[in-house]
Amino acid sequence: MRYFAKMKGSALSPPRVSLVEIFWSWIGAFLGIGAVSFIHFNLFDGLDRVMLIGSFGASAVLVYGAIKSPLAQPRNLIGGHVLSAIIGVTFYMLLHDQLWLASSLAVATAIAVMHATKTLHPPGGATALIAVIGSPQIHSLGYFYVLMPVGLGAIVMLIIALLINNLSDKRSYPEFWL
Repeated sequence: MRYFAKMKGSALSPPRVSLVEIFWSWIGAFLGIGAVSFIHFNLFDGLDRVMLIGSFGASAVLVYGAIKSPLAQPRNLIGGHVLSAIIGVTFYMLLHDQLWLASSLAVATAIAVMHATKTLHPPGGATALIAVIGSPQIHSLGYFYVLMPVGLGAIVMLIIALLINNLSDKRSYPEFWL
């Protein structure tokens, strides 16, 4: 019974955020994803290159909407994505004929490595998974996937986060770098 009782939770719902906070989160996410999307659809269009991956949407929630979270800090954004991309590509290369195993090993190992390196960034799990289950276009990138789209995209989002999250007197980003 105690096991199931723990599932009730122990805290109240978090407070609402202000309209100003919502505004700046929206602006940051729009500009951050907009910049990565612009690069994807305009600069690399026709070059068979990928710049926009789904895990960046989750990163946007953190780096523009939850900027005080340890999971949203630059070390976590860059390190979490890059390490997870390396792990995902490696497991795809080793186990591409067993995608169920490559997928589970990539995500579980990415979480463990992010914990061990203090770079835990939940979207990193998706970055590792995308390396395994992504399209042939993603697979053809091999370890270049780590540099682009992952590394470059995360850096673009970080630059936008630094610029936008510090425009308001009520916001300050980052909390820490290393």
